[in-house]
Amino acid sequence: MTTISSTPMFHTVIVANRGEIAVRIIRTLSRLGIRSVAVYSDADVSARHVLAADTAVRLGPAASSESYLRVDRVIDAAIQSGAQALHPGYGFLSENTALAAACAEAGIVFIGPPTSAIDAMGDKVRAKATVAASGVRVVPGVADTGLTDQELVAAAAVVGYPILIKPSAGGGGKGMRLVTDPATLLDEVAAARRVALGAFGDATLLLERFIQRPRHIEVQVLADGHGNVVHLGERECSLQRRHQKVIEEAPSPLLTEAQREMLGSQAVAAARACGYVNAGTVEFIVSGDHPDDSYFMEMNTRLQVEHPVTEMVWGLDLVELQLLVAAGEPLPFAQSDLGPRGHAMEARVYAEDASRGFLPTGGTVLSLSEPLNTANVRVDSSLLAGTEIGSNYDPMLSKIIAWGPDRDTARRTLRHALASTTILGATTNVGFLRDILEHADVISGQLDTGLIERVMEHVHVASIPHEISAAAALITLLRGRLDGVVDDPWDDPSGWRIGGPAWTTYRARSAGDNTVAVRHRGTADGFDVSVDGGPAIPSSITVANGIALIDHGGVRSRLSFARQDQTLWLGRNGETWHFTEADPTTPGGSAAAHHSGAITSPMPGTIAATPVASGDFVTAGQAVIVVEAMKMEHTLRAAFDGIVTELRAAVGDRVALNQQLAVIEPIDDASNHESTEDQ
Repeated sequence: MTTISSTPMFHTVIVANRGEIAVRIIRTLSRLGIRSVAVYSDADVSARHVLAADTAVRLGPAASSESYLRVDRVIDAAIQSGAQALHPGYGFLSENTALAAACAEAGIVFIGPPTSAIDAMGDKVRAKATVAASGVRVVPGVADTGLTDQELVAAAAVVGYPILIKPSAGGGGKGMRLVTDPATLLDEVAAARRVALGAFGDATLLLERFIQRPRHIEVQVLADGHGNVVHLGERECSLQRRHQKVIEEAPSPLLTEAQREMLGSQAVAAARACGYVNAGTVEFIVSGDHPDDSYFMEMNTRLQVEHPVTEMVWGLDLVELQLLVAAGEPLPFAQSDLGPRGHAMEARVYAEDASRGFLPTGGTVLSLSEPLNTANVRVDSSLLAGTEIGSNYDPMLSKIIAWGPDRDTARRTLRHALASTTILGATTNVGFLRDILEHADVISGQLDTGLIERVMEHVHVASIPHEISAAAALITLLRGRLDGVVDDPWDDPSGWRIGGPAWTTYRARSAGDNTVAVRHRGTADGFDVSVDGGPAIPSSITVANGIALIDHGGVRSRLSFARQDQTLWLGRNGETWHFTEADPTTPGGSAAAHHSGAITSPMPGTIAATPVASGDFVTAGQAVIVVEAMKMEHTLRAAFDGIVTELRAAVGDRVALNQQLAVIEPIDDASNHESTEDQ
């Protein structure tokens, strides 16, 4: 990247954030010779951003509301550390006018726009009115404040379905609801208000016409305090799930040069309309069928998660430019001086299980391997071996970015980089990211915001390759030898006997509560291995330092592995598998619980709502408990008509994966139970 200034703008900057963005900002501060200060919660005392900074200041308990969202504690940390300026990153307090105002009061430079711009663009209702007055096209809808639920229902009938409900405050897709059936609107409005109030402290909602086959395209803008505003082209962000971006790229494969220039001009007009200064992003919704139909959605008054693809294509460091502008300097270039080069794509690595509807996951990083940073590959990561992935914060763990002279080269480079990523100890979406990059529509650039949801409708849990199951069995078999506890051949788990090796069976549960059975016996050259009743295949394996080399039927594979308690994790080419040794006397897990009426948490999280009480009658499909984790609500519903006989959760409770939360007794069983008591 091009270095903009050789003179440090500030001597000390505090980074009021965590995770990969804090690490990324600290990297630029270090390159510029600026002292960096990190902040951390009790959950992040050993986090990567804390170790990367020159110094770090504790904020408080793990909960965001008691640490990263406390303006007073962040300002105290800045004063205590002697920081001249504060970089908010994204999320948390990055678009909070109270933090920007508190910085000004404390004499600390806020590395972001003025409070007036944050305020104008932070409220989607005001934002639309502000930019529309400058000739920027906005999505048809209703953006009046203070509308009641019934008034929203009436307005929706005028706007027309399908319709999108959006919280007026906040962003990141949180609280957004797509409604296609008018009968469900009231329930969706209630859910959106609850999320908006809890996340942003403001339950105001707006309605927008949902554009069919929409493309999410945004434009990076830069503005200084001297009246200069430029754009750095667009980013295509249409590959999303639950309104959260997954893969982004620059430039968009959809737009012509004329359409690209039109969006850039609209973005600059929007920035000027609110008196913007610093780096910001103007988001547009564009019709995939008619790209000339583009509308302003909102402006993010901060650095975006996906900013690296712009940096790689335009050869600039946006954090350095933010520092320069915040120090009062003019932009060192005009629009005519700028131009893109090649293509870049970014994949977000999340702690989530794609095979279970992208439910958040958690765990301890037992083993980690990430691609090396090169001229064409970049990794922005929060991870270290030993990192605890909990439910307190956003599930995004890292970002992998690839550049190429053209789109297909960038795509293939990114897919190869993902194959070099191994995270053992928590399920991630890395394997899914590699798969979606090979989807025909992604290869051709025929994208829209609903593509991933449509693809997932046809995705099933893939069968585990036989060599992976064989490796799990043989690594477990050799565990005693590795630990040095086998001294007697009669204790050797290989099946050694005087009359010849005996067959031994390894049973384990894998993803989706499936059970794998692997029979094996020792041979002169290694083992015979039979997976799930299949033929015996000659196999051999060597293990050392967390790496296993297995030969299964003449095909060799290199695997990473790690063990935690009774669970064995294996990784290869971006895919991970985990096996927990099964007790054959124990009935099946989740399936048995489902048929018994037990409702368990599908993810670690917090109870957001309990719409029913113990003793209530419920019908099939009725909401029983709402679990929130990592910016997502998941509603657990009754599988059949019945009585809630147990409710073991209350609003605010922290719950673990597979923790039992309620029990519903089928109505027939409940009736029989009552009649027996009456006799």
